[in-house]
Amino acid sequence: KVVAVFNTFLFNAGLPVPESLALLSDYPLWAQFIIFFILKDFIEWNIHRMLHTVPWLWEFHKLHHSIEEMDWIGNFRFHWGEVVVYKTLSYLPLVILGVDGTVILIIAIIGTLMQDLNHANLPIDWGPFKYVFNSPKMHIWHHDVETYGKGGQNFGIVLSIWDWLFKTAYWPKDREEPEKLGFKGIDNYPKTLLKRIVYPLRIGKSDK
Repeated sequence: KVVAVFNTFLFNAGLPVPESLALLSDYPLWAQFIIFFILKDFIEWNIHRMLHTVPWLWEFHKLHHSIEEMDWIGNFRFHWGEVVVYKTLSYLPLVILGVDGTVILIIAIIGTLMQDLNHANLPIDWGPFKYVFNSPKMHIWHHDVETYGKGGQNFGIVLSIWDWLFKTAYWPKDREEPEKLGFKGIDNYPKTLLKRIVYPLRIGKSDK
């Protein structure tokens, strides 16, 4: 159904409809799950990194990083503009693969639960599997007010492997957690929700 909607959109917009849509539709569900899970996570890792390195996208993502104490509900603190960016850049390229709706739903649930867990203040690190899966003890360093690479560190969603592969991982052995969470300049960030929502839309202003 999702592919049909996408095809209709392309047709109504006067754009060519690719003949190679539904690339994975004939694959068994387990294969669809593995391919879609890995590809979706990698795309979202790249999007997350963009939210930190592209200045105007960072203005939207600041709302999420206004968290100063980790808890699972913090996963749901985000700007609507960020949702638009994620949905547009991640799901649109992936739905053309023709993945079964049940597979998409299961992966979406897993992703949400893992992100809830990673924002929880729990001493979980997955032991030797920390090089594959993200965890609360790794993700808390993503929310460190200090950044240790371009735009930050530990951009992983469910998987941490992308951070280790592309050298954006940061997990010091001699410290349990950051001294302070947030971002530089947070003291000048609006305090009310309404002001935070319109904050990225301001024109010709800076935080100086």
